[in-house]
Amino acid sequence: MKIFSDELVAEACRENNVADLGHATIGETLLVAQYLEQKTGIPFIRMDQGSPGLPVNHYGVEAEKRALDRGVGSQYPPAAGVRELKDAAHEFVKAFINVDISARSCVPTTGSVAGSFGSFIATTQRIPGKDKVLFIDPGFPIQKSQLRVLGIQWKEFDIYPYRGEGLRAKLEEEMADGTVAAIVYSNPNNPAWICLEESELKIIGEMATKYDAVVLEDLAYFCMDYRRDLGHPYEPPYVPTVARYTDNYILMLSSSKIFSYAGQRMALVCISDKLYDTYYPALKERYHDAGVFGSTLVAEILYMITSGCTASTQYGYAEMLRLSCEGKINFVEDTREYERRANKMKRIFCDHGFHIVYDKDVTMNVGDGFFFTLGYGNMDGSELASELVSYGVSAINLDTTGSKEAGVRACTSRMRDELYPVLDERMTAFNADHPL
Repeated sequence: MKIFSDELVAEACRENNVADLGHATIGETLLVAQYLEQKTGIPFIRMDQGSPGLPVNHYGVEAEKRALDRGVGSQYPPAAGVRELKDAAHEFVKAFINVDISARSCVPTTGSVAGSFGSFIATTQRIPGKDKVLFIDPGFPIQKSQLRVLGIQWKEFDIYPYRGEGLRAKLEEEMADGTVAAIVYSNPNNPAWICLEESELKIIGEMATKYDAVVLEDLAYFCMDYRRDLGHPYEPPYVPTVARYTDNYILMLSSSKIFSYAGQRMALVCISDKLYDTYYPALKERYHDAGVFGSTLVAEILYMITSGCTASTQYGYAEMLRLSCEGKINFVEDTREYERRANKMKRIFCDHGFHIVYDKDVTMNVGDGFFFTLGYGNMDGSELASELVSYGVSAINLDTTGSKEAGVRACTSRMRDELYPVLDERMTAFNADHPL
């Protein structure tokens, strides 16, 4: 039996100007869930927004306080970032990825969203005619919204049928016309939690070099592939990355998930030194500067978006990175709660007729972590997302992420211990009302 009537759900959509619940954005789904909670007092199982669900890292907080006490708030921060953060970023990348990127080329941004926004501009303006972005989907819907704002065209494909060596032919097909300026993906993947393997990253790197495209590798869920023993500084195994296979890359690191620091909006773009120093006449002509990629991105683009990043937060992030390199912060164990939540939630859903949509990588089953994907019988993603709301569960349709598979994205971050029996009860009712 449904918890919320069709009439009440329709009212929630109408009051929040949500035209199509089955294809609602994350924000729209959130509004509908909040409306129904407030209207009835019945709690939702919130699987919509990927906001951290763990306590903030206190080392960062204390370092920020010390920085403010030193008076850093009275001065504008440097556009390229404070030296302490740049040095810490260089060392962090070396410690956990085993890649050398100079401190100069590690640049703070106000969240990875600002990092991708600026990178989309720089990469699509550097070479005339090379002005499209290629998404290896499923992916983060916000990035395509950014391209709509910027008026940049894109290509996309769902990687589901192109894992392993099949990825090469697909990339060749998409990139052969020479218009692709940048390739974007997240690893681990939002929403599917699939992880590209070294062989696939090698293919992407080789194709990026062949067609002179810049890879924007989103590492928001850094070291959160809990199937592997990652997160030991200066020891293998290291985080898989395309940076081993091409010089055309920008790595996007975020404090939001690994340090639960989302409220402070702090991330890094770590730019290949070779790319940072590359001269592009088109950039020189447009910006009347030296035309050097890194300098243009920092001074002419990122600075125009946010005028730098909050100084105290840079010192907080620097401290967390530094202590991670020293082994005094174990951010992998700190975030492993998401793995435990996913395991419990998946078991409940699968016990009641659901299945995992993106269930395999090339050589392993998909692991448990921040996100997972759900399908139910022959329901499409729109019907499933809409129906789940009536049972007090909010998730987003996979097709809003560029996926061609039927299902929804589920996020583990807001799950609490007292809600597992509630979820089990509601999915028992869902299964009874939708027999397979």
